[in-house]
Amino acid sequence: MPEENVNMGSSSKILLQISVAVTSIWSVGVPLHHQVWYWDMKLPVKLLKQDVTWIIKKGDIVSVPFNVACGRCKMCQRQDTHICLNVNPERPGGAYGYVDMGGWVGGQSEYVMVPYADFQLLKFPDKEKAMEKILDLTMLSDIFPTGYHGAISAGVTTGSTVYVAGAGPVGLAAAHSAQLLGAAVVIVGDLKEERLKQARSFGCETINLQEHDDVGEQIEEILGVPEVDCAIDAVGFEAYGHGTDHEDAPAAVLNTMMDVVEAGGKYGIPGLYVTEDPGAKDKDAKQGSLKVRFGLGWSKAHSFSTGQTPAMKYQRQLMMAILNGKADIANVVNATVISLDEAPEGYADFDSGAAKKFVIDPHGTLSK
Repeated sequence: MPEENVNMGSSSKILLQISVAVTSIWSVGVPLHHQVWYWDMKLPVKLLKQDVTWIIKKGDIVSVPFNVACGRCKMCQRQDTHICLNVNPERPGGAYGYVDMGGWVGGQSEYVMVPYADFQLLKFPDKEKAMEKILDLTMLSDIFPTGYHGAISAGVTTGSTVYVAGAGPVGLAAAHSAQLLGAAVVIVGDLKEERLKQARSFGCETINLQEHDDVGEQIEEILGVPEVDCAIDAVGFEAYGHGTDHEDAPAAVLNTMMDVVEAGGKYGIPGLYVTEDPGAKDKDAKQGSLKVRFGLGWSKAHSFSTGQTPAMKYQRQLMMAILNGKADIANVVNATVISLDEAPEGYADFDSGAAKKFVIDPHGTLSK
């Protein structure tokens, strides 16, 4: 990829950037993410102020987080890389291929330019072992840390009962993360039976929200009480009503969590909420204003965490869990390998609710 064809967004603030060849990437519901990459020194390399070869060398396999972060600012230094102050002129936080996140181009391509490479790269310690687990490791740059962050934010711990709203890839990753953290029961709710079947495949209880509009009642059938210790919103503003009401209801998940989480409980919200939604049917929702029963949450002394996931905060420990057989995230999300040319079809399947996480193999590396 000629360097002059690469749009680097806020390039005036880049201290170091390198080109990497993409080994595998996974498709998501927003355009263009970038996941596990092979660094090829034959590609254009621009070292503006320092050398990176003490960190990585030709042939290393690395993971790059979806957040773009400088590693120098106040937020990065406290591990809040999702709200880096130096990568987006509009507001804190940057991401590849993501609307309103600094203009950084996505990574579903053969080669990608990585800014702040001295800070952002996670090298896998054993290349041969990494290739054996490459489908799992591909999830490290976004989906696995995102699900794990949701579980951590919700306060999941040994013996917790957890409700996860949404059985898409983020919800499944959150459910698996809750299990890793010691949850006693993980209940996953979704409108699609195919996705719920995937959640049951690794030990989750499920609720079909197309058939039931009272989540608390369904939780009571499973636990004997209509409440859980904590909950995770893996849906966001694209939520629909439950039961026979299948209209857009962007606050549905938030209101459900306030209803079913016990007093003093927490919920994590890795699901996406936007500052503006021009396509929303509701006038308030167009401006990012949702009809949330905040008084109910306040009366129950709930607490919650929002925002993008600081992926780098969790990458290394999740890598170790994968490499040592403690995490099985590729099977959990039903990772399915496709070529770069098949990506449009993969997106269409994803949008239709397929119970798969598509992993793009642009160089045919995984089929060799």
